[in-house]
Amino acid sequence: MPNIYTVEIKKDNENDNVIIGQSHFIKTVEDVYEALKSSCLGIEFGFAFNEASGKRLVRYEGNNDTLIKYAVENAMNIGAGHIFVLIIRNCYPINIMNALKNIGEVTCIYAASSNDMKIVVFSENDSRAVIGVMDGKSPTGIETDNDKRERKEFLRKIGYKL
Repeated sequence: MPNIYTVEIKKDNENDNVIIGQSHFIKTVEDVYEALKSSCLGIEFGFAFNEASGKRLVRYEGNNDTLIKYAVENAMNIGAGHIFVLIIRNCYPINIMNALKNIGEVTCIYAASSNDMKIVVFSENDSRAVIGVMDGKSPTGIETDNDKRERKEFLRKIGYKL
């Protein structure tokens, strides 16, 4: 019987960023490793990819055992074929997104965030699909002029704007 439910993404610490995406080939595992190592010096990461046919294993790589453990656990809990979970530390998603998107096997990126995240999953028989991502909380209001000024100051303070 078809079922819709959520899978809460688990992380080692609240500052770790998680990227959820979809790809179509196990070659992705090595290609992501190479792209990350050459895109952001000092990055620590764990990457897990759900193989959708053949052995149907959770394939993984990374350079931090704890982040690999969480990536594998989350990928297994989501259980959808061709889904990947990437958990990064010492780097922001903005620093690696183009590198990920330029990997030929990557078909889409659902989310990239350090917020609490839940994956909405549809399950039927022995197949699962990601329907969407719940990222953080709902808005509490509309940005004021003061909020806008703070946003602009913050982006300049951390070096993302001149």
